Amino acid sequence: MEKVDKILKTYYNHYEEENRFNKSNHNRLEFITTAKYIEKYLKKEDKILEIGAGTGAYSLHYAKQGYDVTAIELVEKNIEKLKQGITENMNIKVHQGNAVDLSLFEDETFDMTLVLGPMYHLFTKEEQEKAIAEAIRVTKKGGLIYFAYITNDAVVLRALLMEHKLLEYREKHDKEFKLDNSPEEVFYLFLIKDFEEIMKHTNTICLHEVATDGIAQAMQMYIDQLSEAEFEEWIKYHLATCERKDLMGYSSHILHICQKK
Repeated sequence: MEKVDKILKTYYNHYEEENRFNKSNHNRLEFITTAKYIEKYLKKEDKILEIGAGTGAYSLHYAKQGYDVTAIELVEKNIEKLKQGITENMNIKVHQGNAVDLSLFEDETFDMTLVLGPMYHLFTKEEQEKAIAEAIRVTKKGGLIYFAYITNDAVVLRALLMEHKLLEYREKHDKEFKLDNSPEEVFYLFLIKDFEEIMKHTNTICLHEVATDGIAQAMQMYIDQLSEAEFEEWIKYHLATCERKDLMGYSSHILHICQKK
């Protein structure tokens, strides 16, 4: 874990995380979709925990709306950026911490828990299961937990095909093109069925599985050229189809939304 933490800090110290969702239409789609599904269940009195809050895109968004928000983030640079966005009227608490150890919080403290980044960077089954268990532990019974993860085949499509690395990566995947998961690659890649298998053994009920950006990464050249009116129409199509199993595999991000029993 210490090695991974060092790699992450190096990566995020050279990456502008605060601009990730506003660079272009195809980048915006992930935030729009995730927020839509958060607000489907969010109640005004809910206490929100965001684990791996980054620079605060979601934490600040909901704190601005008056929600009681607690944000946990590992990387110091991201915490500094997050704190810069806090204003006096916000009810938000920020802590440096790791997704696999939430001992700072008692059981069943939060109504809604967002885990929208940590699963990207946990490379052992033990760490993945621990982070999932901790998120569930601190969530109230009947509360909602949102887990985001990155898909294997979206990376095959983007990195290997679109970035012309098919030959470079020949030794880095199996015969079915399941890519090797190494901390040096920074991001852990799941097959949808593998994440579903992990969640089967938890004290939760799956409510939704959502392709938060759909084929936006592959079609970014076209989506980014849309006018605002055209993009609004594309959002309607995307939201109408983002839970269809037959369209999910190439989405860069999947959102697994579950309820604690």
